[in-house]
Amino acid sequence: MQHLHRLRRDSRRQVVYDLLLWVVLGVFIAAMGPDPVKDPAAFALVTVPRIVLGGLAVLVGRPYPLLALVLVLPLGPWRFTDGFATVDLSRLAPQRNVKIVPLLATSPFIVWYAYLTGRRLARVWPALLVFCLIGVVGVAVVLAQGGDLGLWVSMVTGVIGTYLVPYLFGLLRRRLLQQRLQARRSAEEQARLRERARIARDMHDSLGHDLALIAVRAAGLEMAPGLAPEQVGAAGELRIAAADATERLRQIIGLLREDADAAPLVPVNENLAELVRRAAASGMEVTLDLAPGPVPELAHAVVQEGLTNAAKHAPGALVEVVVAPERISVRNGPPRSRSTVRSGGMGLAGLRERVRLAGGVLSAGPVGDGFELTVTLPP
Repeated sequence: MQHLHRLRRDSRRQVVYDLLLWVVLGVFIAAMGPDPVKDPAAFALVTVPRIVLGGLAVLVGRPYPLLALVLVLPLGPWRFTDGFATVDLSRLAPQRNVKIVPLLATSPFIVWYAYLTGRRLARVWPALLVFCLIGVVGVAVVLAQGGDLGLWVSMVTGVIGTYLVPYLFGLLRRRLLQQRLQARRSAEEQARLRERARIARDMHDSLGHDLALIAVRAAGLEMAPGLAPEQVGAAGELRIAAADATERLRQIIGLLREDADAAPLVPVNENLAELVRRAAASGMEVTLDLAPGPVPELAHAVVQEGLTNAAKHAPGALVEVVVAPERISVRNGPPRSRSTVRSGGMGLAGLRERVRLAGGVLSAGPVGDGFELTVTLPP
């Protein structure tokens, strides 16, 4: 039932195409046989069965091209009167006009099904068996006609040119399409991974930044006058919990970060201003020196990482943010309270790679009694 289902055409267009193919093949077969007017009996005995055979080949040729190739085997290049070229073998045998790659009216159809066999058949061994059968038929034809050198040359070149070469072209085409499909799937998978990594990076940066601001607010409450010891302890526990949550977030998501290519210069001034405003609202003492005009989109990630690190490792410190088209810096002074955050380093490592991909240079380290993060970008 499955094989019968495969013989069904998917559309009316395929039915019409195959009917026209059978009609054309029938005309070509009739041109090779006896004249139906002068010798109708021979036409009915020879040509009509060949036309029926051609119809069967067209019927099965779309899903099973190798079977179609076997069905049209009697219509193969076994007549050596016409050929693609002529060679002179007089030096080896008394034969001058030996046909190279014999051609018949049905040769284009055989070439087509041989090509489809290589194009659609995944396994090679069935084609090898059929080619062995074709070789046996060719040897039998040559021996039946006398077996001289010219016949052998015509038969071998006919088998190679009509069957083997088209099959190899189809096989090559199939391999190329498979490689193209694999490359496309690989590109799609890489695109999905990049998108997932971008989402993970955004979650890491934004949530890590928000958790750091929560820790800053908790530190402010912890040092606020007039609170009961229980309230001070609760604020301290909140600050430590926010710091621990930040570290766990880095461990879970930070390793998935994969940075995209550098983006062109776009106006992100409002985003930077909002980022600094939120940091100041959380209790950080921060100033922003923003150059007019467009600044790199990378500036948002640099400033966010700098503010997050300052909030975590230098609580209460004054933070100065300077953003220009070719230089971004976040500098903080000495902390006013002791930090309880463990140094993760993954956020800074990811940012360093993003800057490298953008063609810039990142430097981070102690400056005086504080710390400065600086990114220099190409003009």
